[in-house]
Amino acid sequence: MTGEKRYPLPRAVIFDDTAALALGAGNAMASRLVVEAEKDPALRVYVPALSLAAAERERAGVAEHVGALPSVHIEGLDFAAATAVGKRLRTAVAGDHEPDGKVEDDWSGAHVLHLALPTVEWPCGRPVLTRTPTRYRGTGVRTIRIVEQN
Repeated sequence: MTGEKRYPLPRAVIFDDTAALALGAGNAMASRLVVEAEKDPALRVYVPALSLAAAERERAGVAEHVGALPSVHIEGLDFAAATAVGKRLRTAVAGDHEPDGKVEDDWSGAHVLHLALPTVEWPCGRPVLTRTPTRYRGTGVRTIRIVEQN
């Protein structure tokens, strides 16, 4: 494959709330990433704290399960993240409106975006593992769709 541009395997993956729920339910793809991160310290799995909270809201006990995994890093909401999340929620675009006209406050998604976008430490950003890649459409964030089990 000469001349073809190939993307290297990600060295870090961010699990959003849907991925945390999939991991808690034993999804093979999500579990495999966590197992690989346990074997390879260069591979990092991150779960934003607000995504973990959203997952716990959906299924009791998932936060304890995910938080107990040694290779999963829970990313807290520090000053920079709180500022970025608040700004993203304040400036939500018209496309984010619900059918009743209200703006959907996607705190979890805003925290994921803050962590996934390029930074000095991660100049290419970090991909997001999710069941709903359309949630991040138009943001410039790379997504990996969770393969559902049969």
